Amino acid sequence: MGFRVGMVAGEASGDLLAGLLLDGMKTQWPAMTSTGIGGPQMARRGFQAWWPHDKLSVHGYGWEVLRRYREIIGIRSQLKQRLLADKPDVFIGVDAPDFNLDLEAELRAQGIKTVHFVSPSVWAWRAHRVKKIYASVDHVLCIFPFEPALLAQHGIAATYVGHPLANMIPMVPDRTRARAQLGLSPKDVVVAILPGSRESEVAHLALRFFEAAALIRRAQPAIKFIVPAVPSLKMRIEAASRACGMHAHLQIVEGQSHTVLAACDVTLIASGTATLEAALFKRPMVIAYRMGWLSWQIMRRKKLQPWVGLPNILCRDFVVPELLQDAATAQALADAVLVWVSALKTEPAKIAHLQQTFTALHHELQRDTPQLAAHAIQQVLQS
Repeated sequence: MGFRVGMVAGEASGDLLAGLLLDGMKTQWPAMTSTGIGGPQMARRGFQAWWPHDKLSVHGYGWEVLRRYREIIGIRSQLKQRLLADKPDVFIGVDAPDFNLDLEAELRAQGIKTVHFVSPSVWAWRAHRVKKIYASVDHVLCIFPFEPALLAQHGIAATYVGHPLANMIPMVPDRTRARAQLGLSPKDVVVAILPGSRESEVAHLALRFFEAAALIRRAQPAIKFIVPAVPSLKMRIEAASRACGMHAHLQIVEGQSHTVLAACDVTLIASGTATLEAALFKRPMVIAYRMGWLSWQIMRRKKLQPWVGLPNILCRDFVVPELLQDAATAQALADAVLVWVSALKTEPAKIAHLQQTFTALHHELQRDTPQLAAHAIQQVLQS
């Protein structure tokens, strides 16, 4: 019987990371089979999804989670039964710690080796999770360089494998080519608007972002706006654009977020993995986030450091502005974007310094992630 892997990846970002991990594992174990919960990137590598990854896409702490709780718990119970009935050689949970850590603990207690890819952000939000990680996993694959030492302080074995996005995104993006693909002129001033990849994010942010775009357009009518929409959320994004009278002035495209980030001058962007992508594309940005009132009250009490956006966390400084919850008004968002737009002409040194900062970050995150991850998994199996 060939090498068998159980995997769970939640949301589009987890699917992307898991797909790259599968590339490395296929090289190490060509006859490998993989099953569990995943998305299209994993399916392209031969992964058999028992449930689609978007079943785990949930956001916040309040009603947003409660209304999906029973369904998600039911899926986890069924998945555990299937994995225990026919045990894989290793189980790999990709991100989605709320789902995966409890599952990993139960599987590990039954003798299955467990690996978690992407360390939960105990350094940012939930320090109490360290004990759960210790009990749940044999090894953590870390995407940020400072994480293994932090986890080692708590007796958790971990390996830094780099961030896969750092190898996918070119060190010097081809803006001219990206603009040609999107029908934009090299002379255009382009603002990319990314209101998130989850339904709840779009619900909280899209209208606010487009209201900000209307204010920006009033100040500088020549600015072009482009919005990459997750296909399943495109209709909702279009509805938000019509609600604030901006539909005729926004170029909404399906997917293509990397092409859009390569093409733009500045981006207004929801906090999350996309902010790191924007940093790797060396783009000035304004990071924003809004959520339900209860979720926000809980989240801000768990906050362990002053930054929320990944570029600021990794640089340990407010290299780009963050506007969160009540501070994320349309006027404040517009003003912050216009500061960057103005700097394109009046403060080129400021733009250059940000690009140098993001280039250094890019180099720091660039590793052979699939190979390093596969090697670490092999060591776990041999231990």
